[in-house]
Amino acid sequence: MVRMRRKRMHCNNKELHNRYKTKRRTKDLDQIQDDLKPENKTRLVNLPLDEDLPGLGQHYCVECAKFYIDSETLVRHRHGREHKRRLRDLKEPAYTQKDAEAAVGLSTDNGKAVSSLFGPQSLLALKQKNDATAAAETAKPQQMDIEG
Repeated sequence: MVRMRRKRMHCNNKELHNRYKTKRRTKDLDQIQDDLKPENKTRLVNLPLDEDLPGLGQHYCVECAKFYIDSETLVRHRHGREHKRRLRDLKEPAYTQKDAEAAVGLSTDNGKAVSSLFGPQSLLALKQKNDATAAAETAKPQQMDIEG
C-alpha cells in the first residue's frame, strides 16, 4: 500500500493569506502625516513603558510607525532603504477628499458645485451657456440701434 502525499494547502488558503496580510498592515501615509505634527510626535516619542511592545515601546520610528528593540537598531533602520523611501513618500501632501472629488471632476467654485468639464452633461451645459451669451450679444446691438 502506497502512502498518499498530503495536499499543499497553504498557498490557496485565503483565510491564512488574509491573516498574514493584516498582520503586516502598517499605518497609511495620511495617518503618519498626522503623527508627524509636533504635538503628536512628542507624544509618540515619549511613550510609557509597555511590556508588549519591542524594546518596551521606547524606540519608535514615527515616519515608519514601527517599534525597535534598541536604539542601535533604530539608528541602523534610519540609514536604510525602507526608511528613506518612506521619507520620500511623506514629502508629498496627503491625498484628501477634495483631491478625490477633483479627480472625478467635482469641484467647488465659490460654494457652487461645478460639474466635470468632460462628459455629455457638461458639454450640453457649455453649449447652452454659449448659446445664451451669443443670444445676449446679438440682442445688445439691436437695442442700441433702437435707442440711437
